[in-house]
Amino acid sequence: MTLLTTWSDSDPGTIVRRTVDTSEIAAALAPAGVRYEQWALRAGLSENQESAAVLSAYRAEVDALVAAEGFASVDVVGLRPQKDLGWRLTAKAERRKFLREHTHDDDDEVRFFVAGAGAFYLHVDREVHAVLCEAGDLLTVPRGTKHWFDMGAAPSFTVIRFFHEEDGWIGNFTGSDIASNYPDFDALVAARVAMAV
Repeated sequence: MTLLTTWSDSDPGTIVRRTVDTSEIAAALAPAGVRYEQWALRAGLSENQESAAVLSAYRAEVDALVAAEGFASVDVVGLRPQKDLGWRLTAKAERRKFLREHTHDDDDEVRFFVAGAGAFYLHVDREVHAVLCEAGDLLTVPRGTKHWFDMGAAPSFTVIRFFHEEDGWIGNFTGSDIASNYPDFDALVAARVAMAV
């Protein structure tokens, strides 16, 4: 289940809001211009499904979003745990890059989670919202919004990415170390599990 956790940006030790209710999550994020919704999952897609099959399975939703928002390109990316050292080094480098607070000048960051999970942290109006996204979640982070992304120590996810610009992902890093002050992806997963017990 999706989890939203909110803290003050000056007090990462005190939780202001924690919920798994999808309506509450959407309502809490809407004032920041963040779009959160859930799409129905497609049965029969494996973790290692080819990109074309993933896009085909979600064709109606993808086409509707592209038509509504004018996206120039759509792709599918994912990471899965592997045993080879090269993958671990690549995943570690990718995690470090996205763990730094950044913005995007020319594009929203739009992701639909086909499988697995990841956490977006949104730094908005003196609050930090951590959105632990799972399969079925669509999240849009508006351009100019300070944020970072954590895929965890053992990344496992597949996402459909939407871009207005052909150049794809271009981050402007703020230089802030704020991300190091908040619980990481693995801590959020543990909190969500504890809530379910």
